[in-house]
Amino acid sequence: MQRDADRLARLLTAEQGKPLAEARGEIAYATSFLEWAAEEGKRLNGDLVPSSSPDKRILVLRQPVGIAAIITPWNFPAAMVTRKLGPALACGCTTVIKPSEETPLSALAIGELACEAGIPPGVVNIVTGDPGAIGDALFNDDRVRKLSFTGSTEVGRMLMSKASKNLLRLSLELGGHAPFIVFDDADLNLAVPAAVACKFRNAGQTCVCANRFYVQAGIADEFTARFAEAIGTLTVGNGADEGVDVGPLINDAAVEKVESHVDDAQTRGGRVIVGGHRVAVDGLADRLYAPTLVSGMTPEMLLCREETFGPVAPVAMFHDEREVIELANASEYGLAAYFFTRDASRLMRVAEALEYGIIGANDGAPSTVQAPFGGLKHSGFGREGGSYAMHEYTEIKYVSWRL
Repeated sequence: MQRDADRLARLLTAEQGKPLAEARGEIAYATSFLEWAAEEGKRLNGDLVPSSSPDKRILVLRQPVGIAAIITPWNFPAAMVTRKLGPALACGCTTVIKPSEETPLSALAIGELACEAGIPPGVVNIVTGDPGAIGDALFNDDRVRKLSFTGSTEVGRMLMSKASKNLLRLSLELGGHAPFIVFDDADLNLAVPAAVACKFRNAGQTCVCANRFYVQAGIADEFTARFAEAIGTLTVGNGADEGVDVGPLINDAAVEKVESHVDDAQTRGGRVIVGGHRVAVDGLADRLYAPTLVSGMTPEMLLCREETFGPVAPVAMFHDEREVIELANASEYGLAAYFFTRDASRLMRVAEALEYGIIGANDGAPSTVQAPFGGLKHSGFGREGGSYAMHEYTEIKYVSWRL
């Protein structure tokens, strides 16, 4: 993958649309999961536990869970494959990968490289086609012992129900609705660029991107003005062209959802400060939407209640810490949250109070291969990344050994 990074990045951009610079970053991110998992496989230890009986020894073994079904989304078609595949292989599991029907090519390219790298036949299997038929085949075969899925909460619920038939081990990384909080004492030179990157990466089509911006009253006007100015500099266009910051949305339904959220916000008193419209580019489908800033967000707006999955940043003002924690936690989702402050005591209080599995404290990009990635509440359960991912693909076996 490192050797073919440029080819893989161009393929990813062609099928998914994200700017080429982001696609190159995703390929590097994807390879890091394989490297990390290979190293972690050397440290997948069991335990020898002291026994209360002098004539017994307690052994705890870790063994592969078995065949792992892997279902991946379209927004990160390379990284979401390797984030699951790497730990599965390192733990000794064979895999059946079902990539999104929107973006199957990156997964197939990784499969070709797995063959070239010497992975034995039958260890990495990639199946494309009708999701329902593939899912039924996986869930009705009792040889499958594990399911790892990244996608929407709605689909996650359905898969969880189907997985109950054979009591599959589950890792579910589901929807998000991340709050992005900026306190009065925040460093705006840090917070504003982080807000832009966090919100508009992949045209806002990431499960951990900021969806709701809460800014404390003392700096609300300054933050909003600087945020608007930064958004206005983003270039929208063909992801294959150098210098493009925001590419197309994945399909027509995605554009229509973004438009409906912005229209709803305006009917409820929101004001579009930047963007708020489609962008026409010759030779491309009508799926480009301008990076958008909406002020006056209220809890009733769709932007505040649902995951938009598009390049729209709604902003609301708050007055104190207790108020904004309540606003941030007022969601069924609990994947990622972000906040910016220079107060060390507040940093710890807020990090502990936010009901999210991933917290970016003065950091708009916390995802990394070494750290556990996953959510709380309706954002799912299980963790990917670091040593934590390895536990998802092993079973614990206890051996009581009488001497």
